Parts: sequence; C-alpha cells; structure tokens
Amino acid sequence: MSIPKAELHLHIEGTLEPELAFALAARNGVELPYATTEELRRAYSFSDLQSFLDLYYALMAVLRTEQDFADLADAYLARAAEQGVRHAEIFFDPQAHTARGIGIGTVIEGLARALDSSEERHGISTRLIMCFLRDESAESAMETFEAARPFFGRISAVGLDSAEVGNPPSKFREVYAAAAEAGLHRVAHAGEEGPPAYIREALDLLGIERVDHGIRCMEDPALVERLVRDQVPLTVCPLSNVRLRCVDTLADHPLPAMLDAGLLVTVNSDDPAYFGGYAGDNFDAVRDALPLDADALRTLARNSFRAAFLDGDEARRTAYLAEVEAYDFG
Repeated sequence: MSIPKAELHLHIEGTLEPELAFALAARNGVELPYATTEELRRAYSFSDLQSFLDLYYALMAVLRTEQDFADLADAYLARAAEQGVRHAEIFFDPQAHTARGIGIGTVIEGLARALDSSEERHGISTRLIMCFLRDESAESAMETFEAARPFFGRISAVGLDSAEVGNPPSKFREVYAAAAEAGLHRVAHAGEEGPPAYIREALDLLGIERVDHGIRCMEDPALVERLVRDQVPLTVCPLSNVRLRCVDTLADHPLPAMLDAGLLVTVNSDDPAYFGGYAGDNFDAVRDALPLDADALRTLARNSFRAAFLDGDEARRTAYLAEVEAYDFG
C-alpha cells in the first residue's frame, strides 16, 4: 500500500536481502555457508526471536566498509520509497559491528552517506537511531555511547533491541540517563516477547518516548490506560510478530483492539528482508487479514507522522499529514 507513511521501527541490518548479501560477500571475500540466494532465503524461517537473531548476526559478516553500509541503506530507501514511505527513522546496531572489528565511524559515516542524499534520490527524510544490544552488558552500552559522541550530530535517538527476555530495561538506566543529558530522544523494544512490566520499566526508568513493539501491553489494562492517556506511540510490526511466533497468525493480531483502545499505534516492518515484507507490505497484510477499514488505515498512517521525531520541523509534519488526508484508496 502506497499511502504516505513514516517508518519508525526498521533495523537497517534487517534489510539485507540475499542478493545483496551475496554481492557484498563477493566484494569482500566473505564465504557464506549457503550455495545460492534461494538456499539462503529458505533459511529465513524462524521458531522464535533467538533463531532469527542467530542468522541475523551471522550475515552481518558481509558488511565491512563505508560503501557496504551506504549500499545497504540506499537499497532499503529505494524499496521504502516504492511503498509510500516519506520519512524513515532507522535503527542500527553498532556493537554487532565493533565486535567484528568494524569501527563505529565506518558504520555511521557509511549509513549517513546514503541518508544525506535520501531526500534528493528517494523523497524520504531520515533520522538515525543508535541501538544498544540488551544481551550485552550495560558497560558495553556505555562504551558504545561514548564512542559515538563525535557522531551525535548524525544521531537523533538511542534505542534498545536484541534478545528481550531476561534483559530488562532497568539494566540500561545509566546509559539512557546519559542519552537524555546529551539531548537525544529515547526509544526501546519492550513488550514483544518480554512482559508488560518491561514496558513500565522502559517508561519509568529509561524515560522512553516511544515503545517499540509493545503488543503485550494489552495484558495490562492499567498500562493501556496510561499509554492512551499520555499518547505514547507504539511501533508495532505485524509480519514480524507472526514470523517470530509472538502471534500465531495475522488474523489473531491485537492491532484492531489496540486502535479501538485509543493507543497511538503505528505499523512498521522491523527486519523486512527476513520477515516477508516492507512497510507497504505490512499495511497490505493487515488490511487483508484484519477488520481494518480505510479510516483505520489512514489513522495508522497519520499516527506514524504524529509519532515521528520531526523536531523543529512542524511544517514538514503538517505537509506529510496533509498527504495522508489527500490519499485516495480508490
């Protein structure tokens, strides 16, 4: 679906399509444990979050140079533009690269090379969000934060991702306090596989402004009431939720109930190369599987721009919202 939208939950490493993975492997002399792109694509089948993460991190071995990261981001932006994305706030995982000996500057400057030309080339405004790996130590997160200081002019926010269960938000209180002091926005994955209590922790202890995923909030009526009252955005990823077995089928997804409750929910693609669809594909999927009419779909698109970190650029936000209202579903 090409309705104008903002994508607020997108891991750039999760946009690595098999064809690009093989191209970068050839460029960098990396041997992949798959003979063909078709064989690799068949491996994109997961039983849970950890089974996905194992392949996700293994394939990062092909990303070595600034040009690799620029090519990765540019390929995503081209696909996103075709699906109506007008603004993208892009996660990246520096620890997954520095652990392989890739400098944080290589990652950020490479991504920025694509993002800096995104409006001209693809008609998409962008922001960059640096995520900490929650299954790494709090000390590693702080070291990463300090290493990124020279690049804060290119980073809009910090986030928290990777294996959720057993890694509560409270573990990262110190680095989030440092991010707040540095004037960065704060988001965090919470309530995907982890319990509703993790959402509360992320709000109360990390001071987050958006909840990434957050679908398990529906198990806690008082939490839902709080999220509605404060209009805290939730960046929901429907196809991801099904592929990672957080929801049995798309028809079972709580998205309609979340909208009915008054939550400021948005639809995003998460790791689209692995989960079967980009932003527009997710809109198509929920339209087809769930009782969502044109008004609900327009609300989802409107919410995405309302939730975007378009600080000091309200004219742009207003223009994007006008595009949503003008969209003809035909």
